[in-house]
Amino acid sequence: MQHADGRFVARRYARDGLRPVCYACGMTYIIAPPATASLPVIGSDQRFPIRRVFCIGRNYAEHAREMGASVDKSAPMFFCKPADAVVSDGADVRYPQATHDLHHEVEMVVALGAGGHELTPEQASPLIWGYGVGLDLTRRDLQALAKAKGHPWDVAKAFDDSAPVSALRQASDVALDGHSVLRLSVNGELRQQTTLSEMVHGVTQIIAALSTLFELKAGDLIFTGTPAGVAALQRGDRFHAELVGVAELDGRVV
Repeated sequence: MQHADGRFVARRYARDGLRPVCYACGMTYIIAPPATASLPVIGSDQRFPIRRVFCIGRNYAEHAREMGASVDKSAPMFFCKPADAVVSDGADVRYPQATHDLHHEVEMVVALGAGGHELTPEQASPLIWGYGVGLDLTRRDLQALAKAKGHPWDVAKAFDDSAPVSALRQASDVALDGHSVLRLSVNGELRQQTTLSEMVHGVTQIIAALSTLFELKAGDLIFTGTPAGVAALQRGDRFHAELVGVAELDGRVV
């Protein structure tokens, strides 16, 4: 079992039964601590540990319009998913409970190797450890209900298996520009496609804005927004997401 900082938790027998014990830090736990969520790294047998998952909404104008919303460039909109919502290594994605309208949203994912707060865009760039591609899965019916009542979106966005993510590629091996292509196919049919030039807020702008609201740290993932073309997924659907030349994600909804 792995400790939150990457060290390993062993178990030992005590008089009162089996207790989880972290020999590295000397702590014992009433229950076994959860495993550290992580992602594979392209070209390495090491993994990237996940601390938090941040997402930006309405970062592509066409998607905002298809959702009946407008883009406020002065005030980017953020929400979060739990780290254990991440689905890695191409594992099957479980269709969530309490919805009949599960939607896909393909996104470039940024992984941070360092953090900070109150950052400028120039300070943000060196913090980027790597890139991947992922799906921000959304219970659209619950999101619509929450919007209508003025409620938060948590139940629509932060459910189990709501964040499938590819293996990460280290930033030093990546050359992204405005022509870089992000796309998603479902059952062989192209659903979403865009270039990164269509982003309202660029990656370093997103990191800088987030750092005014949270202290960012190594291990954070940032979903950077989805283009137009979001639509429903059904049990049995197979998807292929790609940040062309950087990362690919294949999966199945069950």
